[in-house]
Amino acid sequence: MELRHLQHFVAVAEDQHFTRAAERLLVSQSGLSASIRSLERELQTPLFVRTTRRVTLTEAGRALLVEAERILAQVRAAHEAVAAVQGVLRGTLALGAEQCIAGVDLADLLADFRRRHPDVEIRLRQWGSAALAEEVAAGRLDLAFVYRTHTDPDQLRSVALTSEPMTVLCHPDHRLARAGAPLTPHGLGGEVFVDFHPDWGPRRATDTAFAAAGVRRTVALEVNDVHSLLDLVDENLGIAVVPQHFRHKRAALTALPLKDTGESVYESVVLVPAEEATSPAARALMALLDSGEA
Repeated sequence: MELRHLQHFVAVAEDQHFTRAAERLLVSQSGLSASIRSLERELQTPLFVRTTRRVTLTEAGRALLVEAERILAQVRAAHEAVAAVQGVLRGTLALGAEQCIAGVDLADLLADFRRRHPDVEIRLRQWGSAALAEEVAAGRLDLAFVYRTHTDPDQLRSVALTSEPMTVLCHPDHRLARAGAPLTPHGLGGEVFVDFHPDWGPRRATDTAFAAAGVRRTVALEVNDVHSLLDLVDENLGIAVVPQHFRHKRAALTALPLKDTGESVYESVVLVPAEEATSPAARALMALLDSGEA
């Protein structure tokens, strides 16, 4: 089994199309097809279900994809480690982050990293915390800035950034704003909620707090970005429970403390692999973050 076979296999799996994968890899379609057939012969099983419009992974293909991505990530890490020993940091820094993660100015951090290490290609993905943790565990990301949960994969290290209480945001004309008193999950059980997808850190933190209080709530309006959430609350279509630092993103909204949810409900962290599996680029970024110079 050759590395190029695995690279070709992963590209087809990602694009679900031989022609697009061949164009991206700068190889002929016939050569790519031959590479996949060679891999299938060696493994003695089909890896793709082929149709006229696209290709999809078989069960064997899905199993191979996990291992192929891990192997290719290790090969990249080996190349980067050798380059680092030679005094040149190059390769790729693949990282993920939730929107508006607290405790770090991500744009400023990455800009400083690029100035110091111009030969490193930066790739950023913005997803929910659970998906990002899985990507780091699988070796597809070098690290991720996420909300800390008790379900983070055991093989990952968690480096704390900051912690903060949760806050209720509502329209100034909402009855809760007029009441002005500290709120509890029990006092919000019948409200209409605006919230993020269940994979997002703030949503997971809120769900955990309400579940711990034994309060059921219904999320009527579900969004996947911070601005949409704030817009819906600004139109008085519902209330939102968010990390405290969100209150500064829309000054017109009323922010009220949420009590009885613990001292530090929302904690943002950096998830990185075990020390021996951490790429040189990830180590350099973490060193820059620790130094506080960014």
